[in-house]
Amino acid sequence: MNAVKEVIETDSSRERLLQMLDTALGKAQKAHLDDSRVVDLLLNPDGHLWAERLGENCTDTGAAVGPDQAQQVLKLVADATKTICNEKNPILYAELPGSGDRFTGIFPPVVKNPVFAIRKKALLVYTLADYVTQGIITEQQKEVISAGVAAKQNFLVAGGAGSGKTTLLNAILAEIAQTNDRIVIIEDIVELQCQASNQVAMRTLDYISMNQLLAAAMRLSPDRIVIGEVRGPEALTLVKAWNTGHPGGACSIHANSCRAALRRLESLILEAIPNPQRELIAEAVNLIIYIEKYQQSRRIKEIAAVEGFENGQYLLKQI
Repeated sequence: MNAVKEVIETDSSRERLLQMLDTALGKAQKAHLDDSRVVDLLLNPDGHLWAERLGENCTDTGAAVGPDQAQQVLKLVADATKTICNEKNPILYAELPGSGDRFTGIFPPVVKNPVFAIRKKALLVYTLADYVTQGIITEQQKEVISAGVAAKQNFLVAGGAGSGKTTLLNAILAEIAQTNDRIVIIEDIVELQCQASNQVAMRTLDYISMNQLLAAAMRLSPDRIVIGEVRGPEALTLVKAWNTGHPGGACSIHANSCRAALRRLESLILEAIPNPQRELIAEAVNLIIYIEKYQQSRRIKEIAAVEGFENGQYLLKQI
């Protein structure tokens, strides 16, 4: 009975907190968050609220958010996620309560006034066919990616911040989901969407690292391992997994070209061991896709097949 009462009280408290957060956000911010075209909502120290919509440049919404209102939003998000955020811990990484959108907030004195950035979850999963229709990829590039999925090749999706890596990874995941393979997905923030019937999705916590989840994933009998983003020493565990009976996976990585993606992977492996494992990388990674912002949209600028490592260089075949 006490346990039931505690659950009811917890649900009631959470509901009150969500209502307070809605009030703190205000009608203008809520309207932008509810707009399916908005992918990023950004508050600057001067109180100006900017929004980036699909296929458009980032624009000033005209809405003003005062520092007290912004601070209230950050504190409510911190309370909801049981995170300490103050002058001594001024940076907040969290998921926005209610929606699960990625939330980054920063308190003074790091900034003049509180700021935040909200990266919204994709409401729709774009397919590779959608990418062709929108001119982001060519029909030939689509066929290369589809053939790579069918052949259980390992993909690296490279690009800068906001370039569309996660959306593209979702499109590749939609292709993977059409197989009968068992898929294990690991993320820091839940952003990937998969319709596969046989899947396990896991996420990191403050006390559970990506590397720990990768080690656990190996014992879940996966056919394919998909990582939202590789950004640390788990890169070594991943390339080992891809090389030891678990091909056909995919992950994203911050880099400015296909070749730079491999160098970035090296640097992450060096966080684990003193050897960058170049030969291992060349065996594990089969296809690299580099996506970038272009005009008011995105484009796949480069696709490269990794054909080996010789004389200190990766052998890349541009497609």
